[in-house]
Amino acid sequence: MRERRAEHSDFSIGGMLVRVIVSMIVLAVAAFFTPYFTIRGFVPLVLAAVSIGVIDYAIERFTGFDATPFGRGITGFVVSAVIIYITGYLVQGVGVNVIGAILAALSIGIINMFIPGRSVM
Repeated sequence: MRERRAEHSDFSIGGMLVRVIVSMIVLAVAAFFTPYFTIRGFVPLVLAAVSIGVIDYAIERFTGFDATPFGRGITGFVVSAVIIYITGYLVQGVGVNVIGAILAALSIGIINMFIPGRSVM
């Protein structure tokens, strides 16, 4: 439990900025390759990355649940798809349906396997 608290207290603006930039890159690649998941422009891309980061942080902070696509098996995958689906409603310019959210969670999970450290979700 102490390790988790130390992880949360290690909050910095620079670290959050790097995480948002990496999230933007991962989301752009996922949106390019994933059908039924589109991001129309730079501003929606930034807002989607911030939105996903905030939702993920809130879930992890209040429940202690790691919401990465492959963080907790099928449950983490489903939570990631739900976060992406919710982001489609919160951010104008992000188009996603249920199939797109599932495929995007899968592609983001695959991309996260190749990027060192924790990036998006």
